Order: sequence, then C-alpha cells, then structure tokens
Amino acid sequence: MASVEQLRRREGVNLVQLEADISSVRPGSSLTSIALPDYVEHTEGVTRVGALSAEAVIRDYESAAKEIEAMGTELIDAAQKCEALTAQVHDAIAFMRETAAGYREEGRKIFKRIEECALFTEDVRKTCEQVKRRMAEVSVGPSPDEELAPEDSELAGIAAKVTMNEVR
Repeated sequence: MASVEQLRRREGVNLVQLEADISSVRPGSSLTSIALPDYVEHTEGVTRVGALSAEAVIRDYESAAKEIEAMGTELIDAAQKCEALTAQVHDAIAFMRETAAGYREEGRKIFKRIEECALFTEDVRKTCEQVKRRMAEVSVGPSPDEELAPEDSELAGIAAKVTMNEVR
C-alpha cells in the first residue's frame, strides 16, 4: 500500500504515459486481444489500468497453477517408478521364498538320507556283532569231530537281506 500512496503523491508520475507504455509493449490495443484463461473474463466498464493489473495477477496465478500441475505430473511419474520398483521387489521376494523352499526341500532330503545311512550303519554293526558271537561260539563249542548243526537263528535288519554270495 505504501508504494501506491507514493505513486499518487509523486508529482512526476504521468498515468496516461504509463498506460501508453503498457499498450506499446502489448500487441493490439483492445482488451480482448490478450488470451486469458477460460475461467476469467473482463468485467464490462473496467478501466484499462484495472484490466491490465487483473491480467498480470491472473497470469501469475495461472503460471503457478501450471507449475503445480507439472509437479503433479512429476509425482505421477515418481509413483509409477515406485510401483515398478515395488513389483520388482515382490518378484525378488517371491524368488527368495522359492529359493528358501528349495533349500528346505534339499535339507529334508539330506536329513532323511543321513538318517537312512545311520540306520544302515547300525544294522551293519549289529550284524557284525552277531557274526562275531557265532564265530566265538563255533571256535569254543564242541570238538571238531562232531558235525555242527546249522542254527535256526534269524538275522535282523540288513543282515537278513544279504546273501552269502554278496558277503564273499
């Protein structure tokens, strides 16, 4: 407000000359030659200085509004990039889950295989102990003149599945 009051109080300001200067910068002499945004129009009977001031203000506001819209466009682009990145993250997570499931399955197979080997080893140990006992009984048993009667003991575990041909 202070600058407007100073303008009025100054003796050297010529408003007619100011309006002429503004008109010379602006192409065309009528108010309708300036393209205004669709949402405003000049009021009938407004002075030229008032119309030019209103145009300057609306252009500043329109320029700011376009910059805001441009920011919105940039935000949309950023959101699309985020969505694409999110999709990639979901793909990576799915891949990690599949890989983890594969590791679990492989671990389960190895676990089962180790336990099978442990059972097999235990069967072999038991079979070896049975054979040692039978050998000890035979060497300490009756005289060599007597004929040995075959034992009817049943072997358990893996020993029951192995034939004498496989042992040799």
